Amino acid sequence: MRPKQQAQVTAAEDTASEPEPEPKPVDRKSRLRSFRVRTISSVLLIGGFIGIIWAGHVPLMFFILLLQFLVARELFRIAYIAEKSKRSLPLLRTQQWYFFFTAVFWLYLRFIKNNLLVEVTSDMTLARLFVWAVKHHSLISYSLYMAGFVGFVLSLKKGLYLHQFAHYAWTHMIILITTVPTSFFVSNVFSGILWYVLPAFLIVANDICAYLAGFFFGRTPLIKLSPKKTWEGFVGGFLGTLVIAFYLSAYMSKYKWMTCPRKVRDLTVFKGLDCTPDDVFIPATYTLADVNDLLPPAAAEYLRLAADRLPVPPALKAAAADFTFTVAPIQLHALSLAAFASIAAPFGGFFASGFKRAFHMKDFGDTIPGHGGVTDRFDCQIVMAVFAYTYYWSYISKPEVTLGDVLNSATKLNDHDQILLVGKMANLLAAEGLIPGSIVDALRKHLGNRFTWEVPDS
Repeated sequence: MRPKQQAQVTAAEDTASEPEPEPKPVDRKSRLRSFRVRTISSVLLIGGFIGIIWAGHVPLMFFILLLQFLVARELFRIAYIAEKSKRSLPLLRTQQWYFFFTAVFWLYLRFIKNNLLVEVTSDMTLARLFVWAVKHHSLISYSLYMAGFVGFVLSLKKGLYLHQFAHYAWTHMIILITTVPTSFFVSNVFSGILWYVLPAFLIVANDICAYLAGFFFGRTPLIKLSPKKTWEGFVGGFLGTLVIAFYLSAYMSKYKWMTCPRKVRDLTVFKGLDCTPDDVFIPATYTLADVNDLLPPAAAEYLRLAADRLPVPPALKAAAADFTFTVAPIQLHALSLAAFASIAAPFGGFFASGFKRAFHMKDFGDTIPGHGGVTDRFDCQIVMAVFAYTYYWSYISKPEVTLGDVLNSATKLNDHDQILLVGKMANLLAAEGLIPGSIVDALRKHLGNRFTWEVPDS
């Protein structure tokens, strides 16, 4: 937030009791200029985003972290203005960023823990440095948080208690409302880039479609929190997003770079992917009854009752029963994601609009020309991140065991059982001819009497 914006917010605080002025009408020339700037910046943003997608999973993960950092920075500045004290607050910025990066450490390692184990165990030096930290990251995270908590308590000063506790609450609220939800996108990235890119693009698509529909056809105000939003834009955004989701998902599912999860050497960059396509990406022929079976039971029953009560001619019912169509299942799932992106996710934007109006602000910042701050573009993504994650693990993910899962389980064994596991695996691999028997002999010779190949009695 620039000094000019800070002055606006400070002045607004002094007149908070006054009624809010009605928004001034914007002339068509100004609207066209705003439309041009917004369009150019949107094209540049999308182009840069595509470049990061091409770079791979790890750059995408750090891109999400960068967005979280920028959002937190904008909101921390607002918190500083909202709870400004005449005296400087000790270690305020340090404490805010300390708690932010502690939360990032805890969240990110929870989502990429198995992937990271595959990476660090590929080299003995890396394993020595990081395996202990990966195994005990929850305890480390809590210890880091407690260190920050103790530091905050020790920094309390007489006469500043209220402001310090207010900032402590602001910091935790910002992390809880923005950083925690968007971290779910990290899990989606390693499940397949598509599961991050598609939901994120649908938010962008809905924003563009709603903006265009509202710009050309908007007449009826939608919600007072956002005076420029119209019902025409809302409906146009919904329809446009459904169409884009249907075809965009089919296009993305053709590329293994988008659909394959990272399972081996997960954190390498610019490495090609090869996998057997999941059934969700393979086109199949469906009837309307098949689609009904894919729906949640309550929704399927509701549609069945509605169809029974509608005065539909028997010939039309017979034709509907025989109707078939061929699509990839991902296209049907994409419609669900699109519906959420168009109906529920915009309320993340309305929430942000209400927040800005509470502080008499137009934008959270001016980082992106024509769009305002990063938070102005990221508000709906926050809502979408959790839904995309829960939808994927509820309807898409299939139970399977990965190398990362096995390593994660193996690290929980005691020392004896870990060595026993190595010995048993060596025997199995040697029996199948995958490794020479001399490796097994070398293990026995090296371990000597310190180790038995037998499972101890429990």
